[in-house]
Amino acid sequence: MQTPGHSPSPTPNVLGLLEGLCATQALPFTTLDLAFARYLQSAQPSGDPHHDWLAALVSYQFGRGHACLDLDLLRHSGVSALGWDSRLQAVLPDDLAAAAASLPWAKGAGSPLVLDGPRLYLRRNWQAEQAIRNSILVRLSQPCPVPDTLAQALDSLFASPAKGDDSTAPDWQKVACALAARQRFTLITGGPGTGKTTTVVRLLALLQSQSTRPLRMALAAPTGKAAARLGESIARAVQQLPRVMQLHIPTQAQTLHKLLQVRAAVQATPPPALALDLVVVDEASMIDLELMARLLAAVPHSASLILLGDKDQLASVEAGAVMGQLCEGASAGNYPPDTVAWVHAVTGQDISAWAGNGSALARQTVMLRHSHRFAASSQIGKWAAAVNAGDRPAVAGLWDTTPPWHAQVVQSVTRLEPQGFDAPLTALVRAGWLDWRMQLQVLGEQVCSDTQALTLLQALAHFQVLCALREGPWGVQMLNRAIARALGFATEGWYAGRPVMVTRNDYNLKLMNGDIGLCLPTTSGLRVAFATASADGSNGVRWVLPSRLDAVETVFAMTVHKSQGSEFEHVALLLPERIAPVLTRELLYTGITRAKAQLTLVVPQAGVLRQAVAQKILRSGGLGDAFLASECDPMA
Repeated sequence: MQTPGHSPSPTPNVLGLLEGLCATQALPFTTLDLAFARYLQSAQPSGDPHHDWLAALVSYQFGRGHACLDLDLLRHSGVSALGWDSRLQAVLPDDLAAAAASLPWAKGAGSPLVLDGPRLYLRRNWQAEQAIRNSILVRLSQPCPVPDTLAQALDSLFASPAKGDDSTAPDWQKVACALAARQRFTLITGGPGTGKTTTVVRLLALLQSQSTRPLRMALAAPTGKAAARLGESIARAVQQLPRVMQLHIPTQAQTLHKLLQVRAAVQATPPPALALDLVVVDEASMIDLELMARLLAAVPHSASLILLGDKDQLASVEAGAVMGQLCEGASAGNYPPDTVAWVHAVTGQDISAWAGNGSALARQTVMLRHSHRFAASSQIGKWAAAVNAGDRPAVAGLWDTTPPWHAQVVQSVTRLEPQGFDAPLTALVRAGWLDWRMQLQVLGEQVCSDTQALTLLQALAHFQVLCALREGPWGVQMLNRAIARALGFATEGWYAGRPVMVTRNDYNLKLMNGDIGLCLPTTSGLRVAFATASADGSNGVRWVLPSRLDAVETVFAMTVHKSQGSEFEHVALLLPERIAPVLTRELLYTGITRAKAQLTLVVPQAGVLRQAVAQKILRSGGLGDAFLASECDPMA
C-alpha cells in the first residue's frame, strides 16, 4: 500500500503499449492478462513499468497451466520460457526477474501475488501448493502400525509371478502394496498395462484383511469415463481374488467432483469432511492444483490416500502438474537403505538397484515398470517408449519403417500422410467403424433395446479418432463434420447414430463430463443411450431425451485431452500440418497409449511429428522442490 503523503512517480503507459502490441498480434497476452495488470495498477499504482509486465506474465502463465511464473527460467531462457516466438525477445525487458523484489502487489499477507523464492504466484495458486505440501507432510508423519501378518497376507495375494514376468525383476505391484500398508499416503505411477488397477484391488484386499472391521472405502477418478472404467476394471479384477478376500471390496467408482461435492467453482464451497478410511483416486495426472488441495483437505489424515496415474501423460487442463511434480525421480526410486531393507524383509523383493537418499515422499512412491499390454518388442510399445523419451532419431526410424494403412491388412501400427480429408482418410474412418455401421444398418428404424444399445456403444468404442486441436482444418470441430459426411450422416441436429460426448457435469441427469452417448430410435422417438454400471458390475442403459442435453458435442473425433482415462482397440491419431504449442511429446504419448491393439498415425507433414517429440511440457511450480529439502522431511 502507499505510504501516507507519498505520491507514486508517473507511470509510463506500459499497459497501453502492451495492448497495442497485442492488437497487432506481436504479443500473445489475452484481454484477461492485461485487465488483471490494469486492475492491480488501479488498486495500488506502481511507477515501475516492469511491474505491469510481471502482473500480465503471471496471469498469462496461469492461463497456460503453470502454477507460477518461474523467474529463474525467465532470466535464463527469455521468451522460450513463455512459449513465445524468439523474435519477441527484443520486446521483453531484460531485468524483469530483478524487478519482482519490489512488486507492491506481492507485499503483505493478503497480497494478490506471492513471491516465493524464484517463483511469482497468484495467491490462490500459492495457497493451493502450500496446502498440498503441508497435508502430504502431515500424512507422511502419521503413525501407521504395520501388522505382524503383513508378510503372510502379501504372500497369499502374490502367490506366484504373473506369466511372462521376469522372475529376476522386483514385483513392483507387491512392493506398492507393502509400502501403502505402512503409510497414509502413497503414489503409484506407471504406463498403460503396468497393472495399476490390479495393484489397487490387491491393495484393497490387503488392507481389508488387516482390519478388524469393514473399511469405509471410496474409489474416484477425475472424469465420468475414467470413473466408469476404474469401476469396471476393479469389478473384473476382484473375481481373481481368493473368495474370502472379495468381501467389502467396492466395485463402483464416482467422479472426483461428486466425491468432493463440487458443483461450480472448486473454491465456491468448503470441502466436505469425508468419513472414510481409504480413498483411491485413479488418473491423478488429470487433477489440477485446486482440486488436489480440496481432495487432501476432504480426506481425513487418519485415512489412507492412494493416488494412481501415469506421470508421463498430459497434465491437468487447469493450472498445475501435481502428479508429475510429486513423482519426480520415481523412475530412479531413490529408496533409502532402511526402506530397501524393510521391503526385502516383508516382501522378499530386492529393490537395492533403486536405492538412494530419497525423501519421505520418495519412500512412498512406486513406479510400476512391466507393461502387460505392450511387450518391449511391440510396435505400439516401441512408439510409446521413443516418444516418451524424446528420442527424435528413434521416432524418425520408426516412422520410416511403419507401413502405410490398408483396409485389407491388419497391422499394429500404420501410417497415413493425407492431403486434407482425402479418400484414404475417408476409407480409414469407414473401415474403423465398419462393424458399428453394419449394426446400425441392421437396426434401421426399429426400436432399439437396452441390449442392442450396449452392443452398439461397445462397437462404437472399438475405434476412435483423436486429434490435438479443437479448431482448424485438423481440429475436432471440422473433423467431426467431415467424418459425419464420410459415414453418410448429417452434420447437424439429432439423428440415429449420432455419438455425443457430455462436456459439462449434469447432476440432475447423472451425467459427467466425458460420458459418451449414442442417439438411437426408441418407442418414444430418438433418445440418447448412456451406459451405466450397477453395484454388481453389470452394465445397464440410461435413456435421455436429446432436448435435455444442452452440453454435448458430436464425438467421431475428440481431443487427446478428452481421451484421457479411455482406451480403444484402434486409435487414429491425427496431427495438424503445422506445429502448435499444444503439440508435445506428452500429447503424443497420451494419444499413442490410448490404443490397445492398433494405432494409425495420420500425419500430413512428418516434420511436425519430429518437432512435437522435441517439445516437452515443463509446467512451472514448486511442489517437486517442496519434498527435496531435508527440513521438509518428517522422516529425515
